[in-house]
Amino acid sequence: MKVLVISDTHGRHENLIKVLEREEAIDLVIHLGDAEGCEDYIEELAKCPLEIVSGNSDFFSALDQEKELELGKYKILITHGHYYYVNAGIEDIKREAEGRGCDIVMFGHTHRPLIHYGKKVIAINPGSLSYPRQEGKKPSYVIMEIDNSGKADFLIRYAS
Repeated sequence: MKVLVISDTHGRHENLIKVLEREEAIDLVIHLGDAEGCEDYIEELAKCPLEIVSGNSDFFSALDQEKELELGKYKILITHGHYYYVNAGIEDIKREAEGRGCDIVMFGHTHRPLIHYGKKVIAINPGSLSYPRQEGKKPSYVIMEIDNSGKADFLIRYAS
């Protein structure tokens, strides 16, 4: 199974279109918030199932703030991250995921890509395809590949 993990597109889809053209056979898209009302358009572009949560810029959104998913052998918490003060660090969000019995937490908000393998929880942030903030400011996303045994591998990739 191939999962595209994105966040913080903020209504700008040029890089998402490029990524979807480049990455073949996507089975699921996970969007971690700040789609700004474009969730139906994103699902149409993706041509596969979409799991999406609301972010701090998704004003008046009916989207869930958080979801728990099961993929492969993993229980995953998806959230935007702003309620866990992720700009100040990832300890709170990792603790929340662990407390819920999750193996992985996926979040956005910082616009900086991250894959952190903790003792109990893997933390994933795809960065932003529209407004990257990390050094070099390259639009980023994460590919999660789940093999036949249910084990996941993660890779940060760049749109340009």
